[in-house]
Amino acid sequence: MSFLFLLYSTLHTFFFSLPQENPKPNIVLILADDLGWSDIGCYGSEVETPNLDWLAQRGVRFTQMYNTSKCNPSRAALLTGLYAHQVGYEATYQQPLKNATTLGEIMKSAGYLTFWSGKHHGFDHPMDRGFERYYGLKEGASNHFNPGPQRIGEAKPAQKRPDRPFYVDRELFQPYSPPSDYYSTDYFTKYALSWLDEYHNDQRPFFLYLAYTAPHDPLMAWPEDIAKYKGMYDEGYEAIRQRRFEKQKKLGIIPANQPMSEPTFVNWNMLSDSLKKAEAQKMEVYAAMINRMDQKIGEIIHKLKEQGKLENTVFIFLSDNGASAEMVNIPGNGNIGTVGQWTSLGADWANVGNTPNRFFKNYSHEGGIKTPLIISWPKGLPPTNPISQFPAHLIDIMPTLMDLSGANYPDEFQGKPVLPYQGLSLIPATKGHVDTRNKPLFWEWATGRAVRDGDWKLVAFGKNEPWELYNLRSDPYERNNLSIQYPEKVDRLASLFFKWKSEVSQSEPETKVTQ
Repeated sequence: MSFLFLLYSTLHTFFFSLPQENPKPNIVLILADDLGWSDIGCYGSEVETPNLDWLAQRGVRFTQMYNTSKCNPSRAALLTGLYAHQVGYEATYQQPLKNATTLGEIMKSAGYLTFWSGKHHGFDHPMDRGFERYYGLKEGASNHFNPGPQRIGEAKPAQKRPDRPFYVDRELFQPYSPPSDYYSTDYFTKYALSWLDEYHNDQRPFFLYLAYTAPHDPLMAWPEDIAKYKGMYDEGYEAIRQRRFEKQKKLGIIPANQPMSEPTFVNWNMLSDSLKKAEAQKMEVYAAMINRMDQKIGEIIHKLKEQGKLENTVFIFLSDNGASAEMVNIPGNGNIGTVGQWTSLGADWANVGNTPNRFFKNYSHEGGIKTPLIISWPKGLPPTNPISQFPAHLIDIMPTLMDLSGANYPDEFQGKPVLPYQGLSLIPATKGHVDTRNKPLFWEWATGRAVRDGDWKLVAFGKNEPWELYNLRSDPYERNNLSIQYPEKVDRLASLFFKWKSEVSQSEPETKVTQ
């Protein structure tokens, strides 16, 4: 280590340990997994989410926030401010991020402590990409109660793989055999709280990325949380969906004069009694998982209030894709909600989860790519509970955090040039200064693809399926395909999409020529 670098690091640490007249805000970025657009109370749900509702009442809710419709490309876009294609994550996560810097690196450069607890679903170790502390699951879904070998006196854990890699900082556990009180949501929060305590007296602001795996399958929850929802879903899909829709109108987050998208679930009354019971049980557990996540978010809020840091902490809450219709079939003990049974939500309840939008995870239709977004900052935003219609995207999180922290975006990382971020800061939108976007947004995952320019959206799902065209201002739930009426708009938007795809698939940052 050179003397100059050591001197810089010492002065940098000393400067940010001094009290500052206008301290930078702390930032808590919370990402849910497979959460539908209507699955929390302040977006229409019957699920109890008092802490998220509290943040919404003291912040801004976005009604047109977009993800990528799938976990790992969403997380790559969130971390880098780039489209997944640009960092090599358009199809797989089994390689390092390329062309990019990360939120951890950016926030660290601005003098922040950087913590990450929870799911990664990426290749690079977080502590190699700017995060000072890390605890969590480095890959995809795992058993919420026991991701490792069977424990004495317990059912065999239902698993896709028993050797999912977990890390405690740099220590790898593969398989991970957690304590008997382990539950993913609880432990991800536990480590986050421990860091807030450990660094309580550090004068530097902190950035905490809290990436829950709830409510992604397997559907598993504590019995006391499941009990809260016993019998709530016995009415079936249509009754719950309609109730959410009416609540959304009262909340003012959807137009009062628009019908929902066409339902895709089966007729509840056509199900057998045993199947109705199993379907209702699934939703009881799913609701319990969301409620548990909200409880733990409440613990973070309480801790920061206790430490006197809540007023100057920005909370950003969102999901990585819409509710999931994916079904995983793994033999188990048959007890829905327990360690020994992998149960998936399925398409029918996912249709409810994404009320009033069309389709689900993996689709580029609104149900697949829309996420709730709450931004709350008691000190920096007016407590008027506004609702923003601004069309936002995961690529906007990077410039938003830069705006909040005063960070500068680098031209290169570790001697390699990086691409410029693609998004826009959402801070002006939170203050009502902007409501339109001057650049198109793009999506492509598997066989889903879309482009949105202004109010017009072109979308398709299926390798050889034709484009569908919608005007989202007059038809926000994609009911009326206008592709035949407006072929020129189809051609223009398709041209934009293929031009974007060509550019992002081949994009490499420019190397600066030194004189």
